[in-house]
Amino acid sequence: MLEENIKLELEKKFSYLKDKIIIQRPRRIFVEALQDNLFEVIDYLVKDMGFLAISALTGMDEGESFGVIYHLNREGSILLNLRIHIPKNNPKLKTVTGYFLEADAYERELVDLLGIKVEGLAPGHRYPLPDNWPEGEFPLRKDWKESNHA
Repeated sequence: MLEENIKLELEKKFSYLKDKIIIQRPRRIFVEALQDNLFEVIDYLVKDMGFLAISALTGMDEGESFGVIYHLNREGSILLNLRIHIPKNNPKLKTVTGYFLEADAYERELVDLLGIKVEGLAPGHRYPLPDNWPEGEFPLRKDWKESNHA
């Protein structure tokens, strides 16, 4: 099974991923990594394993931290969901646009909707919120209330 081979290769290359990889179902792999290891794992996935596209980037308010999932595709056949957690009190990531140009829009969503700072993200317009949206208002945070925007 291809998914099992991917799992074994990742565990062999990165011992800290042992017990952090789940094959959810055919063509779906879930990997839990640390923020500090994100780029070495992505680099290997792209350059050595053929995960050449990102189909989405999901951010979630998990209470004390944010979860961020990079949804990576391998030749349209395997979806690998690489999840990290970042502290809510200092939410910042480095951009992955050096690997995936299309990540730009997804990273802008993290900035606009959750207030996660994405270091290295090229200057650009807001997305998806309108330009006149109040600074410091992040509607996907659990503690945000609609009345804050009024």
